[in-house]
Amino acid sequence: MASRAYRGPERRHHQVFVTRNSEYHCRDDLCVAVRDLATGEFQLQHPTIGKRMTGGIRFDEDGRVVSFSRRGEEPHPGENLIFSDGSFDRELRTSAFRNVTRPEKAIVEQYGLLN
Repeated sequence: MASRAYRGPERRHHQVFVTRNSEYHCRDDLCVAVRDLATGEFQLQHPTIGKRMTGGIRFDEDGRVVSFSRRGEEPHPGENLIFSDGSFDRELRTSAFRNVTRPEKAIVEQYGLLN
């Protein structure tokens, strides 16, 4: 009997967005932790913590928008992730997004201890 892949709505809440320098750990688009890839250490005072990932954007060398993603959509590789608290003047943009993973359960359990 062949197994069937689940086709319903996404039920998992946690995602890790990986850029060149960091992992952005999010729960339902809210950044709950940031880990430096060079050291493996969580950055407790990172400015994206507590902000929502509102999308991603990538520009070409002439400054034209090549791709973008909105909140709730998975960003496209190469886009800079955008985190915001709702204020345009306080948006934060990351380096280029590489991929998205799921955190291990042990890491998720640490989130509350990091703050």
